Amino acid sequence: MAAIDVEPPKTETAMRTLKLSGHVGFDSLPDQLVNKSVQNGFVFNILCIGETGLGKSTLMDSLFNTNFESSPSPHNLPTVKLKAHTYELQESSVRLKLTICDTVGYGDQVNKEDSFKAVVDYIDAQFEAYLQEELKIKRSLPAYHDSRLHVCLYFICPTGHGLKSIDLVCMKKLDTKVNIIPIIAKADTISKTELQKFKSKIMHELQANGVEIYQFPTDDESVSEVNGAMNAHLPFACVGSTDFVKIGNKTLRARQYPWGTVQVENESHCDFVKLREMLIRTNMEDMREKTHARHYELYRRRRLQQMGFTDVDADNKPVSFQQTFEQKRSAHLAELQQKEDEMRQMFVQRVKEKEAELKEAEKELHAKFDKLKKDHTEEKKRLEELRKKIEDDTIEFNRRKQQTTQSHHTLTLGKSKKK
Repeated sequence: MAAIDVEPPKTETAMRTLKLSGHVGFDSLPDQLVNKSVQNGFVFNILCIGETGLGKSTLMDSLFNTNFESSPSPHNLPTVKLKAHTYELQESSVRLKLTICDTVGYGDQVNKEDSFKAVVDYIDAQFEAYLQEELKIKRSLPAYHDSRLHVCLYFICPTGHGLKSIDLVCMKKLDTKVNIIPIIAKADTISKTELQKFKSKIMHELQANGVEIYQFPTDDESVSEVNGAMNAHLPFACVGSTDFVKIGNKTLRARQYPWGTVQVENESHCDFVKLREMLIRTNMEDMREKTHARHYELYRRRRLQQMGFTDVDADNKPVSFQQTFEQKRSAHLAELQQKEDEMRQMFVQRVKEKEAELKEAEKELHAKFDKLKKDHTEEKKRLEELRKKIEDDTIEFNRRKQQTTQSHHTLTLGKSKKK
């Protein structure tokens, strides 16, 4: 900024002259931002979706020119599981915390109806964790590990016959939650003519089913031309490899076949270089920004609406967060009071019912006791009569026995006198 001389106005009282000389310095703000960002480091999270054996891990190793040492996945898992691994990478002075999330067992089940559910739940769980951190009283977002997924690389099986139903259903469920970039895996298994037809068919099916994939932004003049050209190459047909082959004087990533060698970084062989340029070198920050400003904002708005928060009232007047909270709190307390009253009434009603049951049981017990007492009295009377009868019979029996004995004795004496 050029120096400006301010002349004092021609008034009776002399005023101090202010001179701006030299450089002010606010044009260094971009440099300050860059230095701060480099100091804090960057976070980038990638979701890889595709059937087991399509080369997802190999492509990740090729993209970041490293070996993540991922273990192969089996084909006999009953459900889809998501495994996330975080790695600390550094290139020059820039540090990147990279998280790669893999869908283990995707597409291996006989019933593939709910294959996308585990993926959707995982993405929503990361959004929910970030939202809960935002809603805390003491937030620590600078130190918080942002696990929200910034891009989804959807690996398409190279059949040459279009998309499968599971591909369309899954991408339709995810297009409002994550930036989707479709990739034709193992593109070296398709000829160039078939590959162009396959790409056209995939894009036509995506548009026909209303699936919105990530479009590279063209609003920035510096990258509008290259991004516009790359949008026409979607989906990218990629080949990954962990093997290095010496070709001429160079050692390159490649795959060797009996009929020749496929060079991973040769643009005439596959779209690997295009994917790396668009994903990492050109549009990584745009994906991070779109994840926060679009996908997360949509989830946040829906969740807050589910919680009952709103920006305007019934009269379309602005409502503050505190007012909404007080209303929700009052409604919650009223609901709790109502439930307490209902529970108290229910308790009183149950106590009355229990008392009635106990009184009825007591009445039945008294009736049973009276009946048993009456039966006991009657039985005692019957036994007493039977005892008296037995005693009378015994007395009668003894009397008759005595008479019989006396009679027998008299008869015996008479016979003795006759002799």
